[in-house]
Amino acid sequence: MKKIFFIIFSILLIDQFLKIYIKTHFELGSGFCIFPFFCIFLVENPGMAYGFHLATGDIGKILLSFSRLFLIFFILFFLYKHVRKKSSNYLIIPIVMILSGAIGNFLDSALYGLLFNTGTIYNKEYRKWIPYSGISKISFNDGYASLMKGCVVDIFYFPIINTNFPNWVPFFGGKNFQFFKPVFNVSDIVIFIGMILFLLFKRRIKNIKFL
Repeated sequence: MKKIFFIIFSILLIDQFLKIYIKTHFELGSGFCIFPFFCIFLVENPGMAYGFHLATGDIGKILLSFSRLFLIFFILFFLYKHVRKKSSNYLIIPIVMILSGAIGNFLDSALYGLLFNTGTIYNKEYRKWIPYSGISKISFNDGYASLMKGCVVDIFYFPIINTNFPNWVPFFGGKNFQFFKPVFNVSDIVIFIGMILFLLFKRRIKNIKFL
């Protein structure tokens, strides 16, 4: 169990440190490139993965946060069950990684509205998410949103391909094409790796029961 807690703590520490540092040192929509195909770029995601926003605004945001919390408890139950059964590490390690990533993104949505003075908020009049200007500061008394209404901070951007289609291409001529366009964070990466490991080693795991 100590190793499991160490892995979870280490992932959360790296994830939250990077998010807080970038959010308190860069303006929204700004960053820098380490390589042409690897950039640090600050965006805020009020919705789910890959920038999918919730049209229902604050209510949808709260529902999403509680859905993340429910998922965390489910994974914890699943992990505890298989740790007691002394299941294979081929199962335990992917679960721990997925759990760590889920907790990391939940902390953003649950607490960042309380922790920071500025953030992306939902405008009920125009029914859209309004980005903020300037650099965020940690503020325990003047947060930009209430509990469970914060936005997930994404910071990694991999524009491996960034080009324009030739003008002679039907429908898409002259338009920009980017791959990979989504911006993500450490938690997203860890969840993705955990899922890949789970699928790769699924054949080595016998009698998986989720309930």
